[in-house]
Amino acid sequence: MRLNKNLILTLLLIIVITGGMISCSNKKLKTTNETVESSTTNSTNNVSTSSYSEGYGAACAIKDTNLTLEEMLTYAIQDEYLAHGEYDYILKTFGDQKPFSNIIKAEEKHIAELKLIFQKYEIVIPLDLSKDHLIVPTSIKNALETGVQAEIDNIAMYKRFLEQKLPDDVRATFVFLMNGSESHLSAFRKNLN
Repeated sequence: MRLNKNLILTLLLIIVITGGMISCSNKKLKTTNETVESSTTNSTNNVSTSSYSEGYGAACAIKDTNLTLEEMLTYAIQDEYLAHGEYDYILKTFGDQKPFSNIIKAEEKHIAELKLIFQKYEIVIPLDLSKDHLIVPTSIKNALETGVQAEIDNIAMYKRFLEQKLPDDVRATFVFLMNGSESHLSAFRKNLN
């Protein structure tokens, strides 16, 4: 039996949608300098709308006006994938640098925590597509500045999620992840001084 082309395309589309691969735009690699030039701040809610991670993770979550549990979990894991990917790139490019070498391990734990929630609620865990959204820092200082912005955006995302009606275990996970991001933000700021 031959399947027609439209049926195959429809099936592929359903697979992509159910896989939670949410994307706001088609941004590719950027340098930190490009990010600084295109950054703005939304004065209404003090949330950065920098081009850091635009189209993926926190940047999408901040723009989404009708959040579902699946979307929140997807944005959260995208943002954790993105942080891990960014810090991995920095370590490979600049060598073993603190606080990145410590924080990357925490990001792995964050991803593992989110995967447990995905499994509990029988939601398909999205693929890690963060490499398509990384910012390529030009120096350790740029990397630290990018880390600061990433954690600010991540914290704002979790604060927004915590305003929603959530199951208790999801709420506890988001609080845990937000607290971790606050610790990471402090470490990045300390290393910038």
